[in-house]
Amino acid sequence: MADRYLSFTGTAPGRLLTRRLGLPQPARLRRWSAEQPTLQGRLLHLTAGKSDLDLAPVLALAGLDLDLVPAGSALDLGTENPVAVVLDATGVRDVDSLAEVHAALHPVVRSVAGSGRIVVLGSLPDPADHHQAAVQQGLEGFVRSLGKEIGRGRTVNLVRLTDARAAESTFRFLLSPRSAYVSGQVIEVGDGGGTDAGAGTGVVGAPVDWGRPLAGRTALITGAARGIGEAVAATLARDGARVVCLDVPGAGADLDAVAARLGGVALALDITADDAGARIAAALPEGLDVLVHNAGITRDRRLVNMPAERWSPVLDVNLASVLRTTDALLSGGTLRPGGRVVATASIAGIAGNAGQTNYAASKAGIVGLVRSLGPRALSEYGVTVNAVAPGFIETRMTAAVPLFIREAGRRMNSLSQGGLPVDVAETTAWFASPGSGAVNGQVVRVCGQSLLGA
Repeated sequence: MADRYLSFTGTAPGRLLTRRLGLPQPARLRRWSAEQPTLQGRLLHLTAGKSDLDLAPVLALAGLDLDLVPAGSALDLGTENPVAVVLDATGVRDVDSLAEVHAALHPVVRSVAGSGRIVVLGSLPDPADHHQAAVQQGLEGFVRSLGKEIGRGRTVNLVRLTDARAAESTFRFLLSPRSAYVSGQVIEVGDGGGTDAGAGTGVVGAPVDWGRPLAGRTALITGAARGIGEAVAATLARDGARVVCLDVPGAGADLDAVAARLGGVALALDITADDAGARIAAALPEGLDVLVHNAGITRDRRLVNMPAERWSPVLDVNLASVLRTTDALLSGGTLRPGGRVVATASIAGIAGNAGQTNYAASKAGIVGLVRSLGPRALSEYGVTVNAVAPGFIETRMTAAVPLFIREAGRRMNSLSQGGLPVDVAETTAWFASPGSGAVNGQVVRVCGQSLLGA
């Protein structure tokens, strides 16, 4: 559904009126397109504290189409506005060095181009050093606050890491148009020790072609007949995957059309069936590389008015089926070493939502699944497990929401607009990449940094 307010604020009268009335002024976000697949401009590399990271080789990647301005170099901010800034704060260990974060970013924040990116790099808080733990945790509050005030479609995220090489895929995502609706997030990247050789490794390996990182890999997407699932299937196909599109038999016509358009395979199946995992395995005798759990339903009603027949289907589709099929495909070997599981949570599962106790419980359950299964699946099967948590996304479902509630959902985030299904799909594709093996057990919100529920 068209966002008429966003269109209006893009006009001269709209800008004038909304400015005078103090209303939100959303910027039209720059997303990936075949014509402009990357950000183009200057990438400013800054440092706070004493860092041991060797970032230059990773940040100088040609695929980013960014001109690297190394740490310590002079930059005329009047004529050379950066489109991206990476601040290495991994060496921040005390309050004095935390002040260097302010000193580094204060002069440049205003100059970052519209739809630009700021990525702050931090270290994992050290439980043996409460000073370091305090200031590194402080970076999280800093990043979330800066993301809420920076405006003009710009985003701010925090990446905690120890090995810059393991974060190449994450840099390529966050420093690109693909992450347009991801802001205020904290992402942990592992040490990257290992290759896609199999279970027990770090499952990290750069794809042969970053333009088609999923070439030669098979991806199954549930709920693929429409909406977010269709966008996920299209994005993974764009990235080279052979897509298997799964949905309920009742959506067969739409499912067949999506699969045919993407050169994929349609699999009509009720994901809640007890034998769903076995039937998927039978349909994929050569195995599976990417499993995307997107299928989901809502049956909203306040708990006092919610009978069991509205509670149970939501938990069965959104959570129980995810648990059953993931277990079956992992233990049966259908998910190959180096595989990826990407589940769909929701900000409702993080912050809660009136009238959605069933839905929020199911989506919070996905968060618990990811945090528990991620480390074990990597150790035992060489498979990573992550989740996307969408906020207000423009779909047929949100188009049916009453006008004032819909407008509140759109505006109550740092970007003052709803996201698109492709925003969820791009985040899923980053998780699914063979280069993202050091990203595991993470839940990343695709919500424009919702102002509700952190």
